[in-house]
Amino acid sequence: MSELGITVKKSEDISEWYTQVVIKSELADYAPVHGCIVFREYSYAIWENIQRYFDERIRELGHKNVYFPCLIPESLLAMEAEHFKGFKPECAWVTIGGNSVLSEKLAIRPTSETIIYALLQKWVRSWRDLPIKINQWCNIIRWEIKSTRPFLRTTEFLWQEGHTAHENLEDAEKEVFDILGIYRELMEDLLSIPVLLGRKSEKEKFAGAYYTLTLEAIMPDGRALQMGTVHNLGQNFSKVFNIKFLGRDGKYHYAWTTSWGISTRLIGALIMVHGDDKGLIIPPKIAPYQVVIVPIFYSNEEKENVFRIAHELKSILIREKIRVMLDDREWYTPGWKFNEWELKGIPLRIEIGPRDLKEKTITLVRRDTGERIVIKSESAISEVKKTLDEIHSHLYNRAKGFLKENILTVKSYDEFKEVITKGGFVKACWCLKNECEERIKDETGATIRLIPLNKEEIFSKCIYCNEDAKEVVYFAKAY
Repeated sequence: MSELGITVKKSEDISEWYTQVVIKSELADYAPVHGCIVFREYSYAIWENIQRYFDERIRELGHKNVYFPCLIPESLLAMEAEHFKGFKPECAWVTIGGNSVLSEKLAIRPTSETIIYALLQKWVRSWRDLPIKINQWCNIIRWEIKSTRPFLRTTEFLWQEGHTAHENLEDAEKEVFDILGIYRELMEDLLSIPVLLGRKSEKEKFAGAYYTLTLEAIMPDGRALQMGTVHNLGQNFSKVFNIKFLGRDGKYHYAWTTSWGISTRLIGALIMVHGDDKGLIIPPKIAPYQVVIVPIFYSNEEKENVFRIAHELKSILIREKIRVMLDDREWYTPGWKFNEWELKGIPLRIEIGPRDLKEKTITLVRRDTGERIVIKSESAISEVKKTLDEIHSHLYNRAKGFLKENILTVKSYDEFKEVITKGGFVKACWCLKNECEERIKDETGATIRLIPLNKEEIFSKCIYCNEDAKEVVYFAKAY
C-alpha cells in the first residue's frame, strides 16, 4: 500500500499531504485547464449531501431554486461601480461567438447579483410581490492569479448563491441572520467543523454590500478559512437596478436585498480539519458511505456463510437509512481493503469473519480513533448508530478544542507580530481606521477576519496606532 497510501506526515508537510489525500482518495483530479479540477464521484457525493441538507432547510423558509445564465453582459456588471471594481480583476471574458466578434464583452459568472437584479427589476411591482427568495446551485469562474489548491482555491468552483428582496430593512436583517444560523448548523452539525461568526470590516466586506457577515474556521496550519458569507446589500443594488415597488402606503420604495453563499471549499476544510496521516476522516453525517462492511474468509465454505451474513446486515442497515458499502471484491485481501477505506475516510468499518459467525459477533472499527469494538450481532443496529454519533461528537470536540487553543489575545503590536507568525486567530483592539488595517496587512499578511457579532469589551489601545480602540477584532492569515 506504500505506493497508494499517503507518504508524508500531515504535521511535516501539510501542503503535500493535502494534495496526496485529494488525489489518492479519488476525491478529485487535475483538469487540462489551469486552476480547474474534476470533481470525482466521491467528492461530488459529499457535495450532494450538502445540497440536500441545505435545500431542505431553506425550503422551510420559503426559498425556491432557480438557474440564471452564466454569461453576464459587461454593461450589467459595470452598473454597480464598487461591485464591478471588486470583481473585474477576476473576470474571465467571452469576446467571440462562433466566428463573430461580440458587440459587447460577456463575463463568465463571477457572482450573479447583477444579472439577477436586472430581472428582479421586472418582477417586483408591488409589496404583494415581496419577499422574493431564490437560490441557485451553479459553477463560478474567478480567474485566480494566486497559487491554486483543489477545493480551497480554484479558477472554477461550485457553490450555491441565494438572493432575496424584501419590503424593509427588518425583513432583510431577519433573512441574513436566519441564513447565518443555517450555515452554522451545516458546518458544525454536518461537517463537525466549529466556526466563529462575525461581521467583516468595511475593507473586507463584499463589494457593494451594506454589510457582510462571515463564518470563519481555523485550519491545522493556523490559517483561517472563510467558510461562508451572508451579505445585507441594503438598497444599494436596488437603487442601481431600479428595483422599486408600490408600498402599502401608496408610495414607491426601493427593495432591500440580500445575497449569501457557500462553496465547495467546504470539502477542502473537511479534508484539512479532520484528515490524518492515513488519509481522510469524513464525519458520519456527510459521508457518502457511513459504514463499510469487509467480509473475511479463508475457504469457499466460509465465504458463502460470511457473505450471507454480510448481505443480511447490509440490507438491515439500508432499511435503517444508514449509507453502507459492502466490499465484496475477492481479488483484494482484507488488509488491502482496510487500508483503502482508511484512506477514503469511511467513518466506521464492520469486519465479519468465521470467528464472528461462530460467536455471533461483529467487529466495529472506528476511523477516527482506530478503536476495535466487538459486539453481539443482535445489537448491531443500535451499536452502529451509537458509534456513528460518538464519532461525530469526537471529531467536533477535537476541532473545537483546537480552535480554542488557537485564539490568542495580544495588547501590543510587537506581541502581535510575534504571535501572528505562529498562526491562529489573534484577538486585538482596533480603532476602526482603514489606515491601521491596511498597514497591518501590508506588514504582516494578516487581515481582520471578523468583528464579533456581540461586541467584546475593549482591553487595550489600538494595536497599531495606540489611539483609543473602538472594537475587538480577530486577525489571521487566511487561505
